[in-house]
Amino acid sequence: MASLIPEYEYDIFISYRQKDNKGDRWVSEFVEALKTELESTFKEEISVYFDINPHDGLLETHDVDASLKEKLKCLIFIPIISRTYCDPKSFAWEHEFKAFVEQASLDQFGLKVKLPNGNVANRVLPVRIHDLDVADIKQCESVLGGVIRGIEFIYKEPGVNKPLTSDDDEKKNLNNTKYGIQINKTANAIKEIVQGLKSEPTSAVIEKTQPSELLEQKTVGVKRIDQKTLLKFSKRKLLFGIPLIAILIVATLLSFPKIYKNDKPKDINDSELPLVIIMDSSHPTRVYDKEVLDKGGTNADVISDILLDLPIRRQRETIGPLWHRDEEILQFQPYLIIIHYSGFRQDFIENKNLPRVRLKSFISFFLESDTRFLIYSRRSEKLLREQVDSILADLEIEHPGLLSRIDVFGLEDYGSYSWLTPITANALKLHVKEILEEDNKLNN
Repeated sequence: MASLIPEYEYDIFISYRQKDNKGDRWVSEFVEALKTELESTFKEEISVYFDINPHDGLLETHDVDASLKEKLKCLIFIPIISRTYCDPKSFAWEHEFKAFVEQASLDQFGLKVKLPNGNVANRVLPVRIHDLDVADIKQCESVLGGVIRGIEFIYKEPGVNKPLTSDDDEKKNLNNTKYGIQINKTANAIKEIVQGLKSEPTSAVIEKTQPSELLEQKTVGVKRIDQKTLLKFSKRKLLFGIPLIAILIVATLLSFPKIYKNDKPKDINDSELPLVIIMDSSHPTRVYDKEVLDKGGTNADVISDILLDLPIRRQRETIGPLWHRDEEILQFQPYLIIIHYSGFRQDFIENKNLPRVRLKSFISFFLESDTRFLIYSRRSEKLLREQVDSILADLEIEHPGLLSRIDVFGLEDYGSYSWLTPITANALKLHVKEILEEDNKLNN
């Protein structure tokens, strides 16, 4: 079956380690479920390359079949990222993953494609079935040239880190994810990429921008913040006492405030941009917008969209009462962590003013670092500031200057408990930009 676009062999290439398809044959089950979902997502037939007997274990003398290079000429590459996938000795890593990135970077589209909604996505769509070691994440990112994105099929309980299956109970899963929903998100992500490729059939995306978060495909179907709408809330200044032509020029420039331009330097690599990690819970009582909740998203998904055109690398992290990746986040050396004040809590609690002991514990991991924090909540900034200062008072005594690295954002001050309200989104983006400017992280 040919690809939807001429000159390509397949629409989708599935890459995986053979050992990840033993036992319950997770990869085979995933492929079958995805094919079924694609049939109801596309009017056309979608061609999928899936080798049920892949090579595994790379020898120095191994001769790669030339036909594999032709099969890699596909629109979208889906690697099943497990704890064993990022292995330079494996065939899948060396002759599929790395080979596709190199090959796609040089074809007519390039590795990145502009989506119909204006975002930019990578043609590598990772499906993650395990939490990874930091070393594996960095190795994968070094090949992709940016932060690894993808759709998670991970089931978590205390001490459990395994692939999500259709039999798993999402109520027991700390990620609160359901197998069928994740399959649907994968199909929707594929459709967005294909639509982007079809809309620009002969030109690659030249502009170097950060990849669209394909989970940032957790945000498939979630309302994007309309920049034109946000502009309506920006103040414009009118200058007098200069020639008319100068007034027109200045007015034109001021009609597009600096906050909305893409501040990302043209000659900078993604890996050199400051890393901003956005942390929040997927529990229904923590998600501010019903529209986002209905789509299986979190506050972090919308915040990531709000900050889309700032010169940063964005990474989301789902947290809860049993989350325990403090040390791993520290090793990422993030510049800024945006975190929900109540993100570590699972259930609704009547007394909203109880100390956030787990939040304090998390921040204590960063006492010796330069990482900054932006803590947000539905309450007012004045009250939130008082509460944050109170719970961190003893840490401030031991480590003077800690509180100067911690900013707060209270949605109550902006008249709405919604991230989808332009005035709230605008205020958050401005706040983050001011933090970047304080540390000279913006290209002036």
